[in-house]
Amino acid sequence: MSTRVSSNDAGGPAPDAPATPGPTRAAPGIPGTPAAPPKMSRESVTIIVTLLVATFVVILNETIMNVALQRLMVDLNIDAPTVQWLSTGFMLTMAVVIPTTGFILQRLSTRAVFMLAMGLFSGGTLLAALAPGFEVLLLARIVQAGGTAIMLPLLMTTILTLVPLERRGAVMGNVSIAISVAPALGPTVSGLILQNFSWRFMFVFVLPIALAALAIGAKYLTNIGETEKTRLDVLSVVLTVPAFGGIVYGLSQIGGGQAGSRTPAVLALAVGVVALAAFVLRQLKLQKGGGPLLDLRAFTFRMFTVSVLLLVVAMIALFGAVILLPLYLQEIRGLKSLETGLVLLPGGLAMGLLGPFIGRVFDKVGPLPLTVTGSVMMVLSLWQFSMLDAGSPVGWIIALHVTLSLGLALLFTPAFTTGLNPLPPHLYSHGSAIMSTLQQVAGAAGTALLVSIYAFVSAAEGMVAGMQAAFLTAAVIAVAAVVLSTMMRKTVGAAQPASH
Repeated sequence: MSTRVSSNDAGGPAPDAPATPGPTRAAPGIPGTPAAPPKMSRESVTIIVTLLVATFVVILNETIMNVALQRLMVDLNIDAPTVQWLSTGFMLTMAVVIPTTGFILQRLSTRAVFMLAMGLFSGGTLLAALAPGFEVLLLARIVQAGGTAIMLPLLMTTILTLVPLERRGAVMGNVSIAISVAPALGPTVSGLILQNFSWRFMFVFVLPIALAALAIGAKYLTNIGETEKTRLDVLSVVLTVPAFGGIVYGLSQIGGGQAGSRTPAVLALAVGVVALAAFVLRQLKLQKGGGPLLDLRAFTFRMFTVSVLLLVVAMIALFGAVILLPLYLQEIRGLKSLETGLVLLPGGLAMGLLGPFIGRVFDKVGPLPLTVTGSVMMVLSLWQFSMLDAGSPVGWIIALHVTLSLGLALLFTPAFTTGLNPLPPHLYSHGSAIMSTLQQVAGAAGTALLVSIYAFVSAAEGMVAGMQAAFLTAAVIAVAAVVLSTMMRKTVGAAQPASH
């Protein structure tokens, strides 16, 4: 199966994707007037809504744990390095599983993949709620992560398969509700639960929603597209563990460890880089024979490559802010977990709720005006964050976080849609997996870099100076997003003027 894209900067078609601009449809009875975008069937809407709810649940679960680590140290009688494995183990599992989702989505039916993802997630959640100690809780988090890793690529691939090109921006905008609002609610929900109940209720709260999504999917979800009997390359799967696991683990430990304890992290990072090179060479070899675990031919589409680079830069800045801002609010301002969650809530809600509107605008005007505006807002807000001190008004902090969140919203929907639109159907799952994988790596890299700068400067000049230096570094990195944003062009997913 192949897809045709316009032969300009919009898509940069691969050699096997001939360039033919699509015709402009006219509205019935009105010659020369573009037709309204085709409507989606009720079945398609049901499938996408089911996947959106499931994605919201798994992302919410991913974020509620961060606030609970201090409480778990006391209740489970474990130290900080040990409890951190509840987050590190989750992140490592995600990094290893996501690269395999391209194969999983091609090999299994939509219904089977959904049941696998939500079955793993629900089972892990139940196990976590009943965990008698740390070891079982860690196992439960790893099982949860296996299901979580599959959901977002499944959602993206399903949207690309079901949604007409003219409506993809609007639907991708709805995805931002799950991706943005869930992390925004996570700290607040976690804070409320921990203030009134045991930590187990974090999982008890999520479990009924997960089971409901699983039941709805089991009843209403239908298969879309066609499965392919591709062969699983075992060597590629083996290489993903040291490659993506080593890189993410090394980066996360470099960012969180003390100077004297970083040798194992550096070694893990080095092993990860070598294994990644071997993984890439293996995929390039398999592409000639037709069975790569992760098909890298998606990078032959120019807009996919530019969009991926833009998302990587944005994720470095975003993850840095996600880590640094709570540190500032709790360590420097002395806010409690629930108060910190409430300060961050407006930005996350604004980012998610504005997503559908941004998606509709994207379908009309394309990515360029949105991504340039968003990247400039991101740079300015991070620059202003670098000027915060111990006495900065909380209202100003909320305003800056809302500005940053809106800037990121203007980036994410256009970047996802522009990058994935020109891909032919057989690369949908691989393109989604590549984007999700690199977001994980970029998040770990951003956290490692900015937390290391914060720790280094704080040791010499104090926490406020460390925070300012880290945010300033994030602002400088974000300048690259402005440059990349100017390269964005309409792909066939954006509505083209009638004159084209």
